[in-house]
Amino acid sequence: MPDHDPAALRALTARLRAAGSVFAEDEAAVILDEADGDAVRLRSLLQRRLAGEPLEVVVGWASFCGHRVRVVPGVFVPRRRTELVVEEAAPFLQVGDSVVDLCCGVGAISVGLIVTVGLLDLVAVDIDPDAVEVAAENLAGRAVAVVGDLFEPLPDRLRGAVTVVAVNAPYVPTDAIALMPPEAREHERRVALDGGADGLDVHRRIAAGVGEWLRPGGAVVIEVSAEQADASAALFTAAGLEARIARDEDRDATVVVAVRPA
Repeated sequence: MPDHDPAALRALTARLRAAGSVFAEDEAAVILDEADGDAVRLRSLLQRRLAGEPLEVVVGWASFCGHRVRVVPGVFVPRRRTELVVEEAAPFLQVGDSVVDLCCGVGAISVGLIVTVGLLDLVAVDIDPDAVEVAAENLAGRAVAVVGDLFEPLPDRLRGAVTVVAVNAPYVPTDAIALMPPEAREHERRVALDGGADGLDVHRRIAAGVGEWLRPGGAVVIEVSAEQADASAALFTAAGLEARIARDEDRDATVVVAVRPA
């Protein structure tokens, strides 16, 4: 990170902290970097952030697995906790393996897997066409991004041949969306957040359908909250997979890893 004028960094940090930013100094440094000495741009970026837009949307990118992925207004912003999906999925994979990234958003998990493992036979799927457009840009020809509802748009050649299905499906219970930070509930589309009454509606659909797409020994790796993890794992166990829960306390990250028996 470049050196910043200490006075400018302090002033920006104070304004962001007064607006409620938890990571005010880090955000101030990112905004100063993006402004790159342009006072007009600095003012615009700061005003947008103070108005409640997510920092990642303000600057146009999010950091994920050590790489920048593009984000645009309205789409789901990748969170650092989702890196655990990549870390748990990668050991199952070798270069060239077939992978499906369900509910891909801007393709952060896909990018993370490609930079970690190497080129894969990867299809990223999301129901939001705007997110898929950004995912295609982030994937830059290294994988295919398609619009559709879960498994519906997948090519038949992947049936029974997928090594990993990686997922960050919406899992916020409907009534809990009102309790989310404004930058999420006001700036991300509900379809990317709402998981139904208990948050697990999409998990149920994935558990019911994933078995026919996984090869023997293949795995679904799906993000969930710590409170929902046991219930989510039970869905995949009931579907005939062998499920376990992985947790990273530092990132407040939880995933269910469910393997199709060989």
